[in-house]
Amino acid sequence: MLTLDDQQAAARAWFEALRDQICAAFETIEREAGSNAAFEYKAWDRADPSGEPGGGGVRGVMKGTVFEKVGVNVSTVGGTFEGEFGKTIHGAGEDPRFFATGISLVAHMANPHVPAVHMNTRFLTTTRRWFGGGADLNPAIPNRQDTDAFHARLRAACAAHDPTFYPRFSKWAEEYFWLPHRNRARGVGGIFYDRLEGHFDEHFAFTRDVGEAFLDIFPKIVRQRMDSPFTDEDLDTLLEFRGRYVEFNLLYDRGTLFGLKTGGNIDAILMSLPPLAKWR
Repeated sequence: MLTLDDQQAAARAWFEALRDQICAAFETIEREAGSNAAFEYKAWDRADPSGEPGGGGVRGVMKGTVFEKVGVNVSTVGGTFEGEFGKTIHGAGEDPRFFATGISLVAHMANPHVPAVHMNTRFLTTTRRWFGGGADLNPAIPNRQDTDAFHARLRAACAAHDPTFYPRFSKWAEEYFWLPHRNRARGVGGIFYDRLEGHFDEHFAFTRDVGEAFLDIFPKIVRQRMDSPFTDEDLDTLLEFRGRYVEFNLLYDRGTLFGLKTGGNIDAILMSLPPLAKWR
């Protein structure tokens, strides 16, 4: 078992509590749709190359009527980076020891008019300590009302902490969630931030507010769109869009790379992939 200090334990406890709240909210939506779908959880342990305790996590996945596939993972891992990878991580260039705890969520929806969504927040420790994460909306068929509502809620969460956060982090999301080989965005954006360090209490409070903002706005969007009629053409658009989502997650996503490079659980890492997709 990993030994955690007070900050690490507080961050882990929050991410696990947020997981419980989100999963309960999503299961409630399934009940409203007449489905008995529920999350299935599977714990996993990580073996660190050093032989010391490496931590682990819990993979949660639900396949239902509204949520065709949604994964909500929490993990708390630590140990030593292998090889050159540690040199690419903030604060680990000379000392490869690390700790990371976080929550990662991806939802792929059955109705093409309900946007897919991603949310991830995390706390990392090397020779530095920082928070990172964000949330972004990924509609196959964009709806301006949904996009505006999602951004407005994240803007409010940012504004409560620093007036520069939303302009900075929304721009960062535009740049990060981009498919260079297709010269197009993955979705309609949100916020993305990293390396918030030096003020644990303030940045932890902001990270909690990001999670709570997501929990507030996304279920509202789902309820507004989940009964929308759709055509075979709409479904075809959804499946092709999912192909773009797969391309980003396998080619560019930092979380995918971090998990693979640190010996994470493969099923948990790849839970972000949709159950069905297509390429022309």
